[in-house]
Amino acid sequence: MYVARFSYDVSPINREQAIDFIRSEVKEASRMRLKGRLLVPLTRAHGGSSLQFEVELEKLDQFEAFRHRGRKMQNKTQKWMKAFSKILLAPPVVELLRIDSP
Repeated sequence: MYVARFSYDVSPINREQAIDFIRSEVKEASRMRLKGRLLVPLTRAHGGSSLQFEVELEKLDQFEAFRHRGRKMQNKTQKWMKAFSKILLAPPVVELLRIDSP
C-alpha cells in the first residue's frame, strides 16, 4: 500500500479557496474508488505547507492514473490546475510513501 501526498503553500487570504480546490480532489479520488483526504496542519515547521492532500494507492500505477487522467475530462483537469496554481505560493511538493506492514 502507498500514499501519495501533495503539500500546498497558500497565503491565509486564499486558504478557503484552496480548501475548496483540495476538496474537489478528495471527491475525484472517491470517484476513482480511492481513499483521499484533506489534511489541515495544526502545527507546522518553518516553511511547512499550509494544506495537504493525500490519497491511498494499492499500486504505484494508480498514481499516474490519478494525477494525469483522474478527472473525467482532460480539459477540466487543466482548468482546475491552472486556477489552483494562481493561488499557490510555490509549486506543490509531491511525496510517494510506502505504508510499512510487518
